[in-house]
Amino acid sequence: MQIGEVAERTELSLRTIRHYEETGLVTPSARSQGGFRLYTEADVARLMVIRRMKPLGFTLEEMRDLLAATDRLDAPDSSPAEREALLERVRTYEVAAARKIEDLRVQLARAEDFAATLRTRLDQRAPR
Repeated sequence: MQIGEVAERTELSLRTIRHYEETGLVTPSARSQGGFRLYTEADVARLMVIRRMKPLGFTLEEMRDLLAATDRLDAPDSSPAEREALLERVRTYEVAAARKIEDLRVQLARAEDFAATLRTRLDQRAPR
């Protein structure tokens, strides 16, 4: 796939995808004869991981670390001890994600309460 199709599928801008390439988070699997970036399904899956981590406030370094861990987990030559260490790293991110989601739920509840307060005030002041 070319970058435009990847952008459409991931709902990321071309600029964002290029930025992730510049920072080493994702690298196109190939280039066309004309020099266009070419991406695989695995590249799209990688971008989707990044896209899901971003709103939770994970840093680029944390994204890079998680992706490196999952890449290594997918490698057939990892030892059992290495796999266990990698799984523990991934578990750490899962716990952090759950905590961040709970924080977002609290923020959302507060925002909904605020909007409800405003609606109530408006309803009280509306001409009858």
